[in-house]
Amino acid sequence: MTRDHRNRFGRPALAASAALAVVAGVAGAAPVAGAAAPAGPRISLIAASTTVTLDRWEGEPGVYLDLGAYVTVDGAPLEFKVTRASYKTPVVADQIIRDGGTTRTKRLPAGLVKDFSGLPGFVEVTVKDAAGKQVLKTSDTFCPNNASGRIRPDAPATSKYPESCPTNPFTLGSVWGVEKGWASNTSNGYYSEPVDLPAGGYTATVAVAKKYRDLLGIANKPQTIKVTVRTISEDGEGAAARSAKPAGTAAHSGHSAHSGHDMSNMGAGHDMAGMGTAPGSAPTTGSGHVYSNGRGADAPTPPARPHAIGPRALTHLGDGPGHTDGSRIAPALKPNAKRPTGAAKVPDVPKPDLRSLPAWDIGISDGEDGDVPGKDYMVFSANVWNAGPAPLVVDGFRSPGKELMDAYQYFYDAKGKQVGYTPTGTMEWDPRVGHEHWHFTDFASYRLLSADKSEIVRSGKEAFCLANTDAIDYTVKNANWHPNNTDLSTACGQQNSISVREVLDVGSGDTYTQYRPGQSFDVTDLKNGTYYIEVIANPEHRLRETNLKNNVALRKVILTGTTGARKVTVPPIDLITAP
Repeated sequence: MTRDHRNRFGRPALAASAALAVVAGVAGAAPVAGAAAPAGPRISLIAASTTVTLDRWEGEPGVYLDLGAYVTVDGAPLEFKVTRASYKTPVVADQIIRDGGTTRTKRLPAGLVKDFSGLPGFVEVTVKDAAGKQVLKTSDTFCPNNASGRIRPDAPATSKYPESCPTNPFTLGSVWGVEKGWASNTSNGYYSEPVDLPAGGYTATVAVAKKYRDLLGIANKPQTIKVTVRTISEDGEGAAARSAKPAGTAAHSGHSAHSGHDMSNMGAGHDMAGMGTAPGSAPTTGSGHVYSNGRGADAPTPPARPHAIGPRALTHLGDGPGHTDGSRIAPALKPNAKRPTGAAKVPDVPKPDLRSLPAWDIGISDGEDGDVPGKDYMVFSANVWNAGPAPLVVDGFRSPGKELMDAYQYFYDAKGKQVGYTPTGTMEWDPRVGHEHWHFTDFASYRLLSADKSEIVRSGKEAFCLANTDAIDYTVKNANWHPNNTDLSTACGQQNSISVREVLDVGSGDTYTQYRPGQSFDVTDLKNGTYYIEVIANPEHRLRETNLKNNVALRKVILTGTTGARKVTVPPIDLITAP
């Protein structure tokens, strides 16, 4: 249910030294004691260092421009609330301006923000070679949630804002922010497109686009950085470098990368090679495994620290240490010490509201692990999320020698005290490569329906490990901006576990991406025509929730082609064109 987010060197020395430089460079910028601070945030662009070295691995498409340029914020937080009323309406972004005890809202220009991944075209970068010739001019999206550290020792010790910007195509709401006294990296690291700069010396100029300078009151002070690009060969750096370089490459998720995987997401979501299908409703066909283009089903949200968890390569699709949604590794929550006793009861307290998102990242494959080679499979990604106002908390307890765990759902009052529980089915161990964890049965179901939606043509899995892979709507009541159970290697237990706790927090969703075993329908012998992928949350109504009428989502697909060369066309849903 996860991705493998591995970085060649872990977090590079540049990030650590840059953070120190940020503190040293702007600590003296605090206003004089007694002086009246201007209303709202004071925003600046700085360079943490005047020189950086960027590594380009031999055979890769380019180098990633993490130049150590930071947006610093002081006086008040820089905060945005980003929403859309439905998939029929465009995204709306508001700046939330806090001035002492008062708060006001400023609407950003219509059309400026088109999705939830950040402020598009915020950073402009120009690169010249040693002879002074311009060799590159590019721009990039800025995710304010890329919080990188404090610029003053008296700034808040932690950031209250989410740790990534969602890229799940069906995200509904997000909150972006930089705490006052903090800096946020302008680079999205491996989630930006690499640029083709050969080894050599360059001069880079980083600036904030004029439209954002005018909008946010940022001074026009471009930063100049000397850049050295060096090429690293497979054998050129010794054994340590060779072991750090994983096999293969990846453009970038849910049981994926649940952006999100929210990479949506948070898009959340699971990691993959960038071999993908293009966005839109063009037909996709499969010879070999189908993957997204790094911005689809299981592309994770831009990470909070671009190089802390780098999805540079994919060597194993299963679960393992460090699998997360691309924003952070958050440990699992521990189950209660023992199974509940006394009479089960479902008290009148807030409960979760499980909702399905339409399937996406749909394509044709010749099969994944566990499928039959030579057949045609329609693969897809799917997400069930919790609109709240209470988290879904399920414990599983295993009797000695038993193959199944008994599952219990817990209920809490407004103060967080457990006030009830109810039995809610079982958990089972899934031994397949790519899973290898405890699945809660009857959490969701997949079905392929006929053109008139009257007949179930194919049925899919119903057992899932629950994890907070994608930030779907962090504007709902009681949304948890810092959920646990995001590290999918720990969220769902080990084969020898005697108990586990699986949680779907308010505002977060759980994405299973298209390359997960069982995440497909066998369409080898199906006639060409129109079908619907149906995603159902809580299909047997074993989980107690506030609303059972919003648990189903449909996605229309059109199957064409011949056996071994099938194609699927995916029409848009209103403004959402992701196939």
